[in-house]
Amino acid sequence: MFFCVIIFKNMMKFSSQRGTRDILPVDMPYWHGLEAVCRRLFRLYNYHEIKTPIFESTELFARSIGESSDIVSKEMYTFKDKGDRSITLRPEATAPVVRAAMQNNLIENDKVTKLYYIGPMFRYERPQAGRYRQFYQAGVEVFGSKDPALDAEIILLSEQIMNRLGLKDLEVNLNSVGCSECRPEYLKNLKDFFTSNIKSMCEDCNNRLEVNTLRILDCKNKQCQEYINNASIIEDYLCENCRNQLEQVKVYLDKFSIKYKTVNRLVRGLDYYTGTTFEIVSGKLGAQNAVCGGGRYDNLVAEFGGKPTPAVGFAIGMDRVVEILKQNTEHGKQNTDHRRKMLYVVTLGDKGREKGIDLLFQIRKRGYEADIDYVGKSLKSQMKDADRQNVKYVLIVGEDEVKSGKAILKNLATSEQKEISFDDVLTLIL
Repeated sequence: MFFCVIIFKNMMKFSSQRGTRDILPVDMPYWHGLEAVCRRLFRLYNYHEIKTPIFESTELFARSIGESSDIVSKEMYTFKDKGDRSITLRPEATAPVVRAAMQNNLIENDKVTKLYYIGPMFRYERPQAGRYRQFYQAGVEVFGSKDPALDAEIILLSEQIMNRLGLKDLEVNLNSVGCSECRPEYLKNLKDFFTSNIKSMCEDCNNRLEVNTLRILDCKNKQCQEYINNASIIEDYLCENCRNQLEQVKVYLDKFSIKYKTVNRLVRGLDYYTGTTFEIVSGKLGAQNAVCGGGRYDNLVAEFGGKPTPAVGFAIGMDRVVEILKQNTEHGKQNTDHRRKMLYVVTLGDKGREKGIDLLFQIRKRGYEADIDYVGKSLKSQMKDADRQNVKYVLIVGEDEVKSGKAILKNLATSEQKEISFDDVLTLIL
């Protein structure tokens, strides 16, 4: 009797890190479509693309976003590099774009500089629907003008992107967070009010009371909402300049026929904002319902050591927009029904395969998408594979077709098929 002992080594299994995920091929059409719409409209409004490094000096974000903000105090991915320098994966893109624009002399007097970006950001947040630790944003930054028409322009631009994508059930929320002239008095009033109620409020609000009172208004805790709703509103404290700026923005939004709602409790989670702030929110998402947000940050360039330069911008949460696109049944049906303009070469026999590969390279050389079976599948399996890949055309080439000099071209979108000469393949599909 023989005993066979088989020892299996423990197979190490890896998975994506918590708060991150793989974006698979089935979802890429949504991402490509979103990026294409953003780039098209950014260019239409004369914005120019910029790419900044994924990591920057930690001090860049501490100074711009604010050391007391949740992002800096709790959420940044910060580490020491081999030179013992404190480095942070970018949690947002405005500060890096400002740094790049200043470093490369893109900001000049009497000139409006318009930039856009698309890329990943990183925050150590509690993962939930619409919130990831690696997430993607597309946004714009404009330097050199305080014109309220520019504030309205970026709101119009962001809304047009959503409209172009076919998104519905969206709302534009608008507010002003004041400036260094009028905000201090409001913050004093706000702090006095919350101090008398803070014992009944959540831990986050207790922490924010001393370090960033304004951020209490952004608390979503139900037990805090009663006190927040009874607090004074910043509109009653705005200086003449901030009030006029906000009113002029509204005039332009009305002129552009943009529906908006003034939300006096709207604040942004980044300390650099001044004046106009806005968000676009969706009714198709849960608590994390903002798909786009932005506003003015007129002091940031000076804070980084440059000349006082007005600036305004926004960022689109691409992950959340994609989630809405995937929920949109009309959009999903459109993607399913629209076959890719691609040719799949189906071959039979050695001579058919040899001719098929020759045609494949000719077709690709002309700039048309094409592919072929590389594992020796049967005719039926190759046809199934072509259908699964949602291609538009199938070209069938067997030994008989090689002899006759004609192949069978089938349009999978219409189920029509015909015999064509090899020389006519490109003519008929292009």
